[in-house]
Amino acid sequence: MAEFRPKNKNVLGELWDFLKVRKVWWLAPIIILLVLSGALIIFSQSSALSPFIYALF
Repeated sequence: MAEFRPKNKNVLGELWDFLKVRKVWWLAPIIILLVLSGALIIFSQSSALSPFIYALF
């Protein structure tokens, strides 16, 4: 019997399936760090914390 798979999967679902099937768990920390640094950049653009965050880099 064929496994049910939704036609419209989001990016995170596709990435999770890729990591499970291909067993490339070493990519997970890289992806997490990229997402966190991207979120930090987006949220710090109009914040009063910007000078302190930019001093870290």
